[in-house]
Amino acid sequence: MAPGDGNLSAVLKKKDELVLEDTPVPQPGKNEVQVQMHAVGICGSDVHYWTHGAIGDFIVRKPMILGHESSGIVSAVGEGVTHLKVGDRIAIEPGIPCRTCGFCKEGRYNLCPEMSFCATPPIDGSLRRYYCHAADFCYKLPDHVSLEEGALLEPLSVGVHACRRSGVTLGSKVLVCGAGPIGLVCLLTAKAMGAATVGITDIAENRLEMAKKLGANFTFKVDTKDGKEIARRIHSTMGCAADVTIECSGAPSSVQTGIYSTKSGGVLVLVGMGPAEITIPIIDASVREVDIRGIFRYANCYPTALAMIASGKVDAKPLITHHFPLAKTLEAFEVAKTGAGGAVKVIIHCNE
Repeated sequence: MAPGDGNLSAVLKKKDELVLEDTPVPQPGKNEVQVQMHAVGICGSDVHYWTHGAIGDFIVRKPMILGHESSGIVSAVGEGVTHLKVGDRIAIEPGIPCRTCGFCKEGRYNLCPEMSFCATPPIDGSLRRYYCHAADFCYKLPDHVSLEEGALLEPLSVGVHACRRSGVTLGSKVLVCGAGPIGLVCLLTAKAMGAATVGITDIAENRLEMAKKLGANFTFKVDTKDGKEIARRIHSTMGCAADVTIECSGAPSSVQTGIYSTKSGGVLVLVGMGPAEITIPIIDASVREVDIRGIFRYANCYPTALAMIASGKVDAKPLITHHFPLAKTLEAFEVAKTGAGGAVKVIIHCNE
């Protein structure tokens, strides 16, 4: 398909109104590339914007194209682009910072106050046939890495950032709370970074089964909101408290479990986004010197995520459970929302 043949796009008009319509085919500006989109994963944030119309202070006030877990093929290059050419297969890091503020210069560009992030209001995303992006945030894929794996670099980068922030290293004993897509990529990343033991919790048995297949040493079915009780079971099964706990669900009771499950002097990293305010056993964390750290997306993680996939250290392909063409985007979102058929990661193919 040539760029003049239309640009079918998944447009969120407002809460509960997701439509497919043609939008203008964008042309690359200076230091940009035009990408013929191929694989776009559905993220929980995409579903949340669709069903709720907002995430925190990010509110859908005008129509917005969804999608940010993406890959494609360069179809045109703008002025100044030298490291990419037409035909290159690429993964797209969806956030573009200002590059000049203090956070950017320190290398923590994920905290840039001027960040433009795909499919975060009011910025359009990449779930369409053609899209333009800053070339320096596009990463060429080796021939043996598929475009579907390229789309998975986005969630995998969250796992890389979480494991770096928590200090996962050779021999670490790690607990992951929540076996959704992000919890599973944290599991994969922790194992790749040398964790000796990784346990994982969830309320759904099918997700725990997936975690076992991906290498979890222990799985824990959460059947109570009593954080201390779940932590007791975890300690009994793992034979110790966790050096590092990575909380990926956002559920208040799971955050409490995370604190109780982490050893004195250990680290709890909060990845999942739950209520704005929750009650936690802060004195327990304080007197045992459990460090509580947050993460926001990622920074400087795409090259590492790509290296893990390309080297074979991480096989993320089993995460992809469902495939849909762009024309069936609404059906794809329903599957992603309900988890029908054991859905973990749903991929939309934009040019099939």
